[in-house]
Amino acid sequence: MIDFDLIAGFEWDSGNSRKSEVKHRVTQVEAEEIFFNNPLLISTDDKHSDSERRYLALGKTNRARKLTVIFTLRQNATLIRVISARDQHRKERDLYEQAKQ
Repeated sequence: MIDFDLIAGFEWDSGNSRKSEVKHRVTQVEAEEIFFNNPLLISTDDKHSDSERRYLALGKTNRARKLTVIFTLRQNATLIRVISARDQHRKERDLYEQAKQ
């Protein structure tokens, strides 16, 4: 499990930050906001964890936009490195809504 008390910040690859903004219209600020709002659902993304462990986070922005953020941890699990951010799909929204209850 991730110890959020150890997280010192975020790391962005310049290509991935632009990709999420251009392709999905999700800014870096929006993607980061979900980690500070509840509920926040996190699971491992085993399907895409070839060389390093990836995680899938379901959360909402300060304006209640529901996002899915794929990320990994860097620097001894002190930095969240965002790989991609997009709007939640229907099944993800349903799961997220169930968690709120």
